[in-house]
Amino acid sequence: MNRLFKFLGITAMVMAVLFFMVKLRGDEHLYKALWACYLHGNSSATIDDAKFFDTHTVEAAKEKQDWPTGAAYNQPVPEQLQKVFDETGTVAFLVIKNDSLISEHYWDNYSDSSQSNSFSMAKSMTTMLAQIAIQKNILTGWHQRVNSILPRVKGPHAAELELWHLSTMSSGLDWEESYQNPWSVTARAYYGTDLQELMYTLPIKDTPGRAFNYQSGSTQLLAMCLMQATGKSLSELASEWLWQPLQTTHDATWHTDTKGSEMAYCCFNSNARDFARLGKMMLHRGNFNGTQLLDSAFVQLATTGALAPHYGYSFWIDETQGTKAFFQWGFCGQYIITVPEHNLVMVRLGTTDMVDPNEQSEYCRVLVKEVLEMTKK
Repeated sequence: MNRLFKFLGITAMVMAVLFFMVKLRGDEHLYKALWACYLHGNSSATIDDAKFFDTHTVEAAKEKQDWPTGAAYNQPVPEQLQKVFDETGTVAFLVIKNDSLISEHYWDNYSDSSQSNSFSMAKSMTTMLAQIAIQKNILTGWHQRVNSILPRVKGPHAAELELWHLSTMSSGLDWEESYQNPWSVTARAYYGTDLQELMYTLPIKDTPGRAFNYQSGSTQLLAMCLMQATGKSLSELASEWLWQPLQTTHDATWHTDTKGSEMAYCCFNSNARDFARLGKMMLHRGNFNGTQLLDSAFVQLATTGALAPHYGYSFWIDETQGTKAFFQWGFCGQYIITVPEHNLVMVRLGTTDMVDPNEQSEYCRVLVKEVLEMTKK
C-alpha cells in the first residue's frame, strides 16, 4: 500500500510539473490535443473530430433540391478503384455527370447525410466567399492591401501584403505547415483557443507574391479580412452566400476556436452530396441552376496556376490524364474534383490519402483515370 501511495504521489508530481511547463511555454493547446487526439487513439486530426470542438451552424437552403439520378444510376465501383478505396479508408464516393448522380457509394456506416471534416477543402470556400465580397463591393478587389483591413498585421513586409497573396499561398507569412508536430503553429491553430491573436503574432517575413508556400495561416488571414469587412462570422457568410444558394439539403457546421472564430483553412463539416454542389457550381463557371454566384472570369483565374502550375486561387490543378481537372483537396484525402471537358464532378471522402513524393495528389490522378474509363462504358 505504501508503494502504491508513493507511486501515485510521484505520478501526481510529474503531472504537475508537466502541466506547469506547458503553461509556462504557452502550449495550452496540448491539453486539447491530448484529449481530442491522442487519448482517443489517433496521431492527428480525423474526419470525425467535430464532437471535440465548438462549431457554428451553416444553414441549408429553405428550398432544398436533391440530385437527379442518371439512367445508369447506381454504377458499381470498378474493381481496381474499389481496391484503392479499401486500402485508404474511403467512406464516401460519388460521381456527377451532366448534372446527374450516376454513382454513389458509402462505407463504414457513413451515408448520404453523414457529416465529415472537409479539412483544407474549406480553403477554396473561404476564397469563394472573398470573391463574392469583392463582387458585392465590400472588398475593393484582390489587390486590396491587407493592412487596410487588418492594421495589426506585422512584419517587415506587412505593408506589401495583398488579398491575392493569401489565396495563392504566396503571402510570405512566418508559418511552417506541419500536421504531425504537436508543438507546430499548425497544431496551435487547430487546438488553441484564440486564432486571431495567434495570427497577429506571426509576421510577414518574406516579400509577398514571390513564391508558392502552402500555409493554412494565409487562409486564416483572408477569413479575418472577410469577417472584419462584413461584420459577420464566416458561417453566416457561408450560409447566405453559398450554402443556401446552392440549394443544399443539410445544415453544415464549421469548427471554431473558443472565441467563436471559424477555422477558415479547414474543418467545414458536411456530406458528399452537398459538397458536390460546389463542384457543380465550378463546373458551370460559377453558375448554379441559373444563379451566377461567382464571376466566370474569376473561376478561370482561380483554376489556372498562379505562383505554381498546380495551384491557383485556393484550387489545385492536374492535367496528367490529358484533360484538365481542378479540385478542392483536404487532409486525409478529402476531394471535390471537377473535370469540365467531360462534365464530371467527383467527391471522395475518407481517412487516408495518396500523395506522390512531390507532395502532389496521386489520388486525383487515379480517380480521374478510373472514372473516365467508367463513364465510357
